[in-house]
Amino acid sequence: MIAELGHFALILALGVALAQASLPLWGAARGDRGLMAFAGSAALTQFLLVALAYGALTQAFLGSDFSVINVATNSHSQKPLLYKITGVWGNHEGSLLLWALILALFGAGVAAFGANLPPSLKARVLAVQAMIALGFLAFILFTSNPFQRIDPPPADGNGLNPLLQDPGLAFHPPFLYLGYVGFSIAFAFAIAALIEGRVDPAWARWVRPWTLAAWSFLTVGIALGSWWAYYELGWGGYWFWDPVENASLMPWLAGTALLHSATVVEKREALKAWTVLLAILTFSLSLLGTFLVRSGVLTSVHAFATDPARGLFILAFLAVTVGGSLALFAARAEALVARSWFAALSREGALVLNNLLLGAMAATVLLGTLYPLFLDALTGDKVSVGPPFFHAALAPSFLPLAIALGFGPLLAWKRGDLPAVTRRLGVALGVALAVALITLALADRHAALGAIGLGLVAWALTTPLVELAERLRLFRAPLAESWARLRILPRAAWGMSLAHFGVGLMAMGVVASEAWQTERIQALRPGDAVAVGPYKFDFKGARELDGPNYLALRGHFEVTRDGRPVAVMEPETRRYPVPPMTTTEAAIRPRLTEDLYAVVGEPDGEGGFATRLYHKPLVSWIWLGALVMATGGALSLSDRRHRVGAPVRARRAAQAATGD
Repeated sequence: MIAELGHFALILALGVALAQASLPLWGAARGDRGLMAFAGSAALTQFLLVALAYGALTQAFLGSDFSVINVATNSHSQKPLLYKITGVWGNHEGSLLLWALILALFGAGVAAFGANLPPSLKARVLAVQAMIALGFLAFILFTSNPFQRIDPPPADGNGLNPLLQDPGLAFHPPFLYLGYVGFSIAFAFAIAALIEGRVDPAWARWVRPWTLAAWSFLTVGIALGSWWAYYELGWGGYWFWDPVENASLMPWLAGTALLHSATVVEKREALKAWTVLLAILTFSLSLLGTFLVRSGVLTSVHAFATDPARGLFILAFLAVTVGGSLALFAARAEALVARSWFAALSREGALVLNNLLLGAMAATVLLGTLYPLFLDALTGDKVSVGPPFFHAALAPSFLPLAIALGFGPLLAWKRGDLPAVTRRLGVALGVALAVALITLALADRHAALGAIGLGLVAWALTTPLVELAERLRLFRAPLAESWARLRILPRAAWGMSLAHFGVGLMAMGVVASEAWQTERIQALRPGDAVAVGPYKFDFKGARELDGPNYLALRGHFEVTRDGRPVAVMEPETRRYPVPPMTTTEAAIRPRLTEDLYAVVGEPDGEGGFATRLYHKPLVSWIWLGALVMATGGALSLSDRRHRVGAPVRARRAAQAATGD
């Protein structure tokens, strides 16, 4: 009965979305305030209905209702509670329902917190949001019904994919979807602005908080996925340039460009057409990721579905959404004429360079991801585009991007003074050169690229501190004045500096772990020892044991450094009977300065076991940097200027209190 209630709620939500997508648009065109106001009520109603459907599916999983095909396929009566909950979205149908829920949540957010939006713009934004919801709700109901029954029901379920039975996967998809779907609001604002033919600083101020929230969520989602791949898949890396990994990276790059471009619209009323186009492209790349994961055109550990019929539906929806929005942009772009000019050497110019580089990187990732698929479809040839291509193609962009990251915030709007900014950045430049030269002197001569990389990282880490010191006039004004400036410094400024500093931390982890990683892959017998960096791994053997729902082969390593005990590491290879699968559980000794990483595999038949051993300097800084970046985004979002409608509501409250 609960499953039928959830199914009925989805049908009602589809009807509400249809009304929300049409009536407010008609009302905005005619100036009918009643129809425009209907958009907010419909958005809140749609959210409640989708939430009811999601709650019904969750109850089916918690109650192990195996008469529901989705539950029987993806759950098991003995599965822990956490994985029953994550099993709701650990499959194609449930993940789509989660997507629809988050989409409705963002629409309800605009309805609830967009009180100071012009009624016509708010109505059009919510109508566009409803059009997107309409497509996804139709997709769920007609091709991916999560409430479909089976009769007779099986005695027990098949269980969740063992790779997904991990705490990291309990949070990775929701954060990822909050990022993907969050960009739909920027897309809706862009389409609404094109319909109205107006983009101004107020529009940018409304768009930026939603974009910033989506960017922060997506940053956390990508970082969690990378961290899960690092410790769960057992191959020793954190990013493999898998097509589905790329599908999350592309909207992140475009969203980063959008975030910076919207700043130019807000401050200088320039780059309006480009910002609208970026909003369209960012969400389009999010939809492309959905197509790649669910179309069956690729095989990946991340992929949900392999049904071509479902892929055709998404492809048609993608074509209508992207094609229609780009056609509207082409028809209305001439109306988005910039009202101000700026010199190439200015903060606007630095942000344009930032946008061009990020756009080029996103286009490169898109080309490398889609080229094998197009070649296979056209000629039948199978090719693989992997890390060598992406590293070689993207590396040249990092140098100018790092330079722009340092110079941009210190340049003045409209026209900058390069000599003055260079003098201010003298400390950062000195630190970067010193780090590069010292590293080159101490490291192996073959690590020259690593030394250059660390120099760039030192620049990226130091320049946000210099920019913050400039805002406070530190060492150039009395300490009391600097303290006064510190107290009134907007949280958005702190957030920007923190996010830029996080980029440097992440880059430090990437450069150090790639340039100075030590890897040993070999077959070891009990009693064998191998040196890995400054450490010695003594292999004491492996034994079989029974887990809660798996059989495991557990290895035993005793790690020493200069004869002193450091750690005991016990990696495992697990064999799950339901569903049948073998997984690798790496043993990791994480430290702020380095990780030790051990993997044990199957016996080789000659008394030995396949092993992988790694020493990874500063690798944890990758996830630390991502956390700092997301924290910077959240701090900026907490700034009053980024809370849409807060100034208006505060003023109204003050007027009510005084009786004015």
